[in-house]
Amino acid sequence: MTAETRYAASPAEVLRWNTEQTRKELLIEKLFVQDEIKLVYSHYDRFVTGGIFPVSKPLQLMAPDQFKAQYFLERRELGIINVGGAGTVKVDGESFEVAFKEALYVGKGKKEVIFSSKDAAAPAKFYLNSTPAHHEFPSRLVTRQDAEVVTLGTPETSNHRTINKLIVASVLPTCQLQMGMTELKTGSVWNTMPAHTHDRRMEVYFYFEVPQGQSVCHFWGQPQETRHIWMQNEQAVISPPWSIHSGAGTSNYTFIWGMAGENLDYGDMDVCATPDLR
Repeated sequence: MTAETRYAASPAEVLRWNTEQTRKELLIEKLFVQDEIKLVYSHYDRFVTGGIFPVSKPLQLMAPDQFKAQYFLERRELGIINVGGAGTVKVDGESFEVAFKEALYVGKGKKEVIFSSKDAAAPAKFYLNSTPAHHEFPSRLVTRQDAEVVTLGTPETSNHRTINKLIVASVLPTCQLQMGMTELKTGSVWNTMPAHTHDRRMEVYFYFEVPQGQSVCHFWGQPQETRHIWMQNEQAVISPPWSIHSGAGTSNYTFIWGMAGENLDYGDMDVCATPDLR
C-alpha cells in the first residue's frame, strides 16, 4: 500500500501555477495497480481518494502513517464504488458482494476491511473515498436500484445525463461523506453545467468509461479565473471548495463525485451563470 499527501492551496497561490504544477497538485494519474492499494490523502477536509485492484490475492485496507491510527476506520468512514468486475468486501467478517457500479458504505469503527475479486480474469476495481467521522453508522450495500436517480440536461445543450446518488443523506446516514455517479448520454459531453461552487464542501471527481483515444477536459478555479486539466480514463482530480468543477469530453463518459465538508445538503451550491465564467 502507498499513501501520498497533497496539501491545500489558496486561490491567490494557484495563480502562479503552471500546467506541470497544477497536475502535480490536483491530478491523481494512477489509481489502479494490480494487487496494490493506492491512496492520496488531501488536506482539503482530510479527504482520502484511493484505488484497490485485487487480482491474484485479497488486499486488506490498513491505516497509512498519515492517520496515526491503529486501523483505517478508527476515526473515519468509507465509501466504495466498484468500477470493475464482480468483487467482495469483507468487513469485520461480514461479506458484501459488490457488482459493477454498486456502492458500499462502511462506518466508523470497523477494524478489518478486505477486498477481493470473484474472477482474476475479470478483476474488481474498487474506487474509494474516505473522510473523518464522529459517529458510527451501519455498513450498507447500495445497488443501482437503491440509488436516488435524477436525469438532468438536454441533448440541445450537450449535457443530457443521469445522476445516481448512491451515498447521500436521502439514501443512508453518513457523517459527512457523499458519493454518486453521473452517466452522460450518447452525444452529450458536458458535466455539471451550469458550473457552481460550494464553499462548505470540497469534491473529488473520478472519470472512467472514457473511450480509448478520447479525453476529458476538467475545468476548475474561481468562476472569474478558470483553469483546465486534460484527463484520461480512470484518473481523479481534487477540487478545492472555492473552485468550480466541471468538464467536457471528446466523447460521453461516466464520473464519480465524492464530497466532504460541514453540510450534507446536496443542493447547497452557488450557481455560476455560464456567460459570467471567465
